Amino acid sequence: MKDNLNFSFLPKHIGFIMDGNGRWAKQRGLERYEGHIEGAKTFRKIGEFAADIGIKCMTFYAFSTENWKRPQKEVDAIMQLFRDYLIEAEERKAENEEKGISLRFIGDRKGIPEDIIKLMEHIQSESSSKNNVIINIAINYGGRDEIVKAVKKIAADVKDGKVQINDIDEKMISDNLYTAGLPDPDLIIRPSGEYRTSNFLTYQSAYSELWFPDVLWPDFSEDDLIEALRAFEQRNRRFGGV
Repeated sequence: MKDNLNFSFLPKHIGFIMDGNGRWAKQRGLERYEGHIEGAKTFRKIGEFAADIGIKCMTFYAFSTENWKRPQKEVDAIMQLFRDYLIEAEERKAENEEKGISLRFIGDRKGIPEDIIKLMEHIQSESSSKNNVIINIAINYGGRDEIVKAVKKIAADVKDGKVQINDIDEKMISDNLYTAGLPDPDLIIRPSGEYRTSNFLTYQSAYSELWFPDVLWPDFSEDDLIEALRAFEQRNRRFGGV
């Protein structure tokens, strides 16, 4: 399929809000965690396809700072899926290196099981020199929390005399976010029929194009992504200009 695709231009960075796993499972009389298993398969499929057609940066919203409120069984299942993915990523290290994939993990590490943190740090360190495709996985992530942390860093630098108040600008704030050094997302896709971004890349998405397909994440396909990219081609992105 990808060999026959031609785009006039592509987003440099796409954000994916992987929503609808629980509802997908409920519609089929399954446990919610079974929806997350299918959602994880879609994550792999879409990530690989997007990289193959030329998307250079992706951020997947895997687990929010609010998701800890979910039933413990579901939280445990999500963490196990994440653990399994990290182990698989380590096993596919050579393949990822060949494709030039850098895996990064954004969010607060607090609350995440220690063995998962160690795997995250190891994989991120091992792939840090690759820059053909950057895949961010947002786990225990919240956009407002990210901004608060950035403000605290800058405030500490002001207190220590490293930064003057008048030096603070948008770039300085951006440079203190988890996504420092990466382009802001041109396009954010949220399947499942919801029409909000739910605290995802709050600062970075000020000028993002939004796409809300009425399909649950486990059913999100390569064709759905192509449809979003075709729609993106038609958007007139003026950034406040004319």
